[in-house]
Amino acid sequence: MVRVDRGLATTIGGAGVARVGYSGRILEAAADDPASGPCVGDWALVARWTDDRSTLEHLLPRRSCVTRAQSGGTSHAQALAANVTLAAVVVGLDQTPAITKIERLVALAWESGAQPLVLLTKADLAADAAEIAADVLTSAPGAEVMCCSCVDATGLSEVRDRLGDGTMALLGSSGAGKSSLVNALVGADVLATKEIRADGRGRHTSVRRELVVLPGGGCMIDTPGLRGVGLSGGEGIAATFADVDALAAQCRFNDCSHESEPGCAVLAAVEEGTLAVRRLESWRKLQREAAWVARRTDARLRAAELRVWKQRTKGSRGHPKRR
Repeated sequence: MVRVDRGLATTIGGAGVARVGYSGRILEAAADDPASGPCVGDWALVARWTDDRSTLEHLLPRRSCVTRAQSGGTSHAQALAANVTLAAVVVGLDQTPAITKIERLVALAWESGAQPLVLLTKADLAADAAEIAADVLTSAPGAEVMCCSCVDATGLSEVRDRLGDGTMALLGSSGAGKSSLVNALVGADVLATKEIRADGRGRHTSVRRELVVLPGGGCMIDTPGLRGVGLSGGEGIAATFADVDALAAQCRFNDCSHESEPGCAVLAAVEEGTLAVRRLESWRKLQREAAWVARRTDARLRAAELRVWKQRTKGSRGHPKRR
């Protein structure tokens, strides 16, 4: 699927591009778990009917999926892009990068099952782009960091080579240059772009997730700017903060909270200056969020199991059916 709207999806298949509706099975599954509903990048089975209608009947298993916890205090996840090989965190160098947000997005990328990549766009506006990239790399261990510019074409060929025949999802704030990057790699203005606001903030141009096929192979998925990003699991945090987790494994006590316990390797690293206080606080915050989501998810699953149990036992002895 190259585009998903409310109740309709745009697909590319052997018969070309088609707009398809959703079957009852798809709608029922999405109502129960929004993350299981159709998503850009999904492979699917489509039924074509004699009255010229087409419906989405079945989604094939996903190899990877970028998902975030939904806003509004729920434990449900929202699927952003499926079957991606690279999850690229896009950060514009027209402003000072927010390292804590980069860490959050890199954790989101790790959770997807794809390879994380940090793209520092608008490199033509930063004389110290290489130094910034080195700083970002220390906060995203295991992820690649690349600088590029759509103005002077710096790094574009490297980004294109890195993508190859894969699929790259672009994640980041509005104004980071996601749509401009897609246009530059396509070689045409296939996505709308806007100038950033006078206060330096981006304008929301992309209003939906959309997959674009590049000339010569490979695909890119453009996404709307992400304001709030919730994490639905802890695997991405562990990968993003592998250095902190390695220190935690060296603590004297297995249940060390890294607050004031004796023999805490994490606090010792902070005192020695080998671990930044900012990074420790960022790790703590994301750990608390992940624990909260886990509790909410467990409560939701228990409630669902209780509803199923009540339905199954309805009409049994002691619970007569009403006539």
